[in-house]
Formats: sequence, C-alpha cells, structure tokens
Amino acid sequence: MWPGRTSQNTVRMITPMFDLSQDPVYLILSIRVPYTRTSEFDLYIDGTDVKFFAKPYFLRLTLPGRVVEDGRENATFDIDKGLFTVQIPKETAGEHFEGLQMLTSLLAPKGSRSAKPLFEDMSAGGSESVGNNEGEDEEDFDWQVEQEVYVESSEEELRGLHKYGFGNQRSGVFARLQEELSDVIDVKNPDGLTVAKRRQERLIAEASAFSPDHYLADLFEDDEIKRLLKFQPWWTKHSPSPEHEGEAAILFSDEEKEQLRKFTNRSYLLDKTSRYQVWLSLVDILLAYSYEVRSTEGDYNVEAPWTIRKLSGTLCWLETYSSLQEVLVSFGRRVLCYPLYRHFAMVSAAIRDTALMLQSGKACVLKCLLDIHKVFRQNDPAYILNDLYTTDYCIWIQRIKSQKLPALAATLQKASLEKKDLDLEIEELEEAATMVVGDEEDGASESASGSDSSSCEEDKSETTKGGGGESSQDSLLQPQHTSPALAIPQEHAVTLLSADGRIDVLPRASRGARPLIQELGELRIAQDVCSSPEAETKCLRPSGAAAKASAATEGSSSGSLLLEPSRRRKPLLVIETQDDLHTADLIS
Repeated sequence: MWPGRTSQNTVRMITPMFDLSQDPVYLILSIRVPYTRTSEFDLYIDGTDVKFFAKPYFLRLTLPGRVVEDGRENATFDIDKGLFTVQIPKETAGEHFEGLQMLTSLLAPKGSRSAKPLFEDMSAGGSESVGNNEGEDEEDFDWQVEQEVYVESSEEELRGLHKYGFGNQRSGVFARLQEELSDVIDVKNPDGLTVAKRRQERLIAEASAFSPDHYLADLFEDDEIKRLLKFQPWWTKHSPSPEHEGEAAILFSDEEKEQLRKFTNRSYLLDKTSRYQVWLSLVDILLAYSYEVRSTEGDYNVEAPWTIRKLSGTLCWLETYSSLQEVLVSFGRRVLCYPLYRHFAMVSAAIRDTALMLQSGKACVLKCLLDIHKVFRQNDPAYILNDLYTTDYCIWIQRIKSQKLPALAATLQKASLEKKDLDLEIEELEEAATMVVGDEEDGASESASGSDSSSCEEDKSETTKGGGGESSQDSLLQPQHTSPALAIPQEHAVTLLSADGRIDVLPRASRGARPLIQELGELRIAQDVCSSPEAETKCLRPSGAAAKASAATEGSSSGSLLLEPSRRRKPLLVIETQDDLHTADLIS
C-alpha cells in the first residue's frame, strides 16, 4: 500500500518543507528531509502527479504542467542540510509552469474535511480512492465522527440568521464569542443584523467619529504627511515580468512557505454574486493593509492589527459591498475618521499602492495576505478575523486565474474618488479654514507694515521732544481724569480681532449661532497676531471709532491718557484710575 493511503493503525506522515523552481527543460523539486536514509527514498512521477516518500515524510503534489520519467532525472542529497533535490524533465520543453509558488494549491486535498460551516468541493481528491477495494474504503471512514441531537430550528430563528465572513458563508460565530466581540469588530450583535442595518450603523458611527479639528490639523500641518507620501512600499519595486507570465518575481520566506503548507487545500462553491462580493472585500482589505504599510513605512507596531481591521469595513463591520465605488468611499471615510494620519492624500496613495499590488500578480497579493494573516495571528483576539476571512483568502487566491488581477487593477486605477463623495462636508470645511488662514496672513503683513510706520513716528517724536527739556516729559506724567468714552465696558463680552486690525466686541453666543469663520479661527487669530512683538503695538492701538471718541473727549474734559508704547517688547497700556488721581491731589 502506498504511504499516502494510511489506515487508522498507520503512523501519520509528516509533510516536509519543499520548494519548486524551473528552467526551460526541468522542474526542480527541493525537499528538506533531515535524519533520513537515502536507501529509503521513493519517488513516483506520472504526468501531473509527483509523490515522494522517506519515512516519516510523505509529499504528494499536483503540478500545473506535465512531467515525464524518461531517464533524464537527476537527484542529489545534501546530508549536512538534509536537502533532497531532484530535476524532473518537462514533457514539453520550454513550457512555463504557472503558480509554482502557490504551495497550498499544489498539495493534494487532505482526506479529512474541515468542520467549518463551508461548502467545499472535495472532488479534486476523490480520484485517489478510485480502484480501492472495499476494505480500504471502510478504513477511510471515520467512525468517531462527532454526533449531536438534532434540534429543529424555528422559522423565526432561520430568518434571523444573518451570514458574514468569506463569501457570506458563516453565521453564529460571535454567538459564543461575546467577550471578544467588542475587541474584534464594531458591529453589535452581527448575527441579528441585516447587511443594510449594519451599513446604516457604520455610517452613523463614522459621522460621529469624524473630527474637524484633527482633519484640519493634518491638512495645514502636513510635514509628516509629505514625508510618508514619499515612501515606496516593497511591492512597488517589483514590476511584472514577461518571464513570469506578466507577474512580478516574488520570493516567499521560509516562514511564509511553512504557513502555506499548513493551510488545508479546498475549493469554494461561490455563485456569481458571492464571487463578485469576495473580490470587492479583497480590495477593501488590501486598501487597509496598504495604508498601514505606508503610515508605518513598513515597520509594524502594536497598533497594526487595530489599524488594518479599523480601516476595513469588511473586517470591522462585516460589510458586504456591491460596487467598487462603495469600497473606495467606505475606505476614504474611515481613513479620515480613525487613524493617526487623516489626510485625503493618504487615501489616494493607498488606492495607487493597491492597484500596483494587484497588477503585480497573485503571488504579490498572496504575500500581502500572508502578512495580514501573521499580524492577526499574533494578536489576541484578532485571530478570529483569520478564521472568518484571511485564511480563506490565502487559499482562494492561489486557485484563481492570473488574468483577473490585472483587470481588477486597471479598473481600480480608472476609479475616481473625490472629497465630496465621502459625505463629510470636508470641502466646505477646507474652504472656511483657507479663508481664515488667508485673513491671518493678511493681518500679519498689515501688522508688520504698521509697526514700521509706528517706529518712524516714534523716531520723529523723540527728535522733537529732545529740544524741550524735561517739560514735555513732565506733562506726560501729570494726572488726568478718566474719560467716560474710554471707560472699560462691564458687560460680559468677547473681544475679537478681525483680519484688518479692528477690534470688535461681541456678546457670547452658542457655537451654532456664530458664523463659521469665527468658529474656525478669529479667537486664534487674535492670539496669534498679539503674540509677536510687532503686532503687540497694533493690538493696543484703538480702532477708528475708539480713536475718534478719544479725540472728542480730550478737548472738553481731561480724559485718561493713552501712553505711546515704545519699541521695546511687551509694551504696557497705562490707564489712570480715580484712586491714582486722588493720591496725586494729596501729593500736590
């Protein structure tokens, strides 16, 4: 009996580490089988089937092309490394075998079926049992199958059972994971919510999470954003190669190859609608991954699992999309609501990166999915998302036709996403903020010109006063009566400095009652303008109405005297009070 067909009394075989490569004439198979004897090696070659046995290792591969055993085979064994390498001639010299890096799809399906609630096509392995005698067929049956008492579900329970996960083929997963629910997804009670209801709650949550202050801060203070936009992800450096059927030459690490061997090979029965939704959800997950790679410049941190799942509506809200535009809008909204860098340019960069990823072929996409799988696998309880989505995507992507990915990449490149599509009113917000910044710059320039003219007037005044001795200085120090026109107002008010230097006194009002321009920056402009040494002079100089009132009262009554501020930093505004006048009268 061939070692591949084991009975229940036979020791379970170990799948060894292996790798495949090719040249125009040979298929090169490398198998790592340490601590074995070459006398026990057994190799079987027949068309697309290759089997290798060296106790306790057993490997069975289904190749994408045909090979022959005609005496040209050549095998070597490195005892120190435990590496067995065999060159197998191709049936058609010069033929290129596609998908040799898709290790999971090359492994023949295992005899045991997954207990997961998935529809699987196991016919690929059914031919192995053809021709067996009845005794072997009975041994293959698992008599220890788990049994449960059948409980008939009510019609109401059947209607309330909503599906999610890869291809919308899962349900009831979170019914037994209530403690981990909030740490994995944002949707509450996913088994009891329809797709439309989940989407409605997602949009409400995003609108509530959007912060105009955070968005404007990243918009105008964008030095860090500009640096991140210059970063080039690793897959952008791999261009499609004609030698690899239009795909980029991608190399997998030993850890990634080991993970591919651990996956259970299966095929999925998806209808046209489910297949379309699977493609759209794949784009959504890859967009989130692209943002994470760019925002950290490829150096992951502890926030990586949170960022990837948070930016993906598929992972965070179990969302099901019906168009590519819906995917882009959802991703754009979530980028501007949740992560550290909330800039629309980061959205556009992630879309370009994902298009390049898809254009590089399924090996590149698989490597990215394996990266996501590792990030979730090392985080508790984000590993649940691997069971729902990532693992199935890693297996499914290996079985698809390579021509579909470049077509999807071209569609993504042609897609258009504008700020108005996100329905967050960011265009109006940017317009108002830009007006405020423009007024602030105009005010700063006017302050600088006013400071220069004030300095010239002070120089002339000092020159004139120099000939008068101490009389002019004594006159400035004489006690004056406070003018009622310049009395400090007692009512509760807020002083705002407008862009043209005028001081406006407005009563306090609610946030909604003030114009948008005042909401965004007039108080801030007032602080910024008065903070510089040149602008302090202007802040203390009365505006047109106040100056006229002061001039009118100086002729009729002795009002308070506003001292001309000097050019020194932080000038003082001196106003004499009634107590000061009384003290001066006593002294005189």
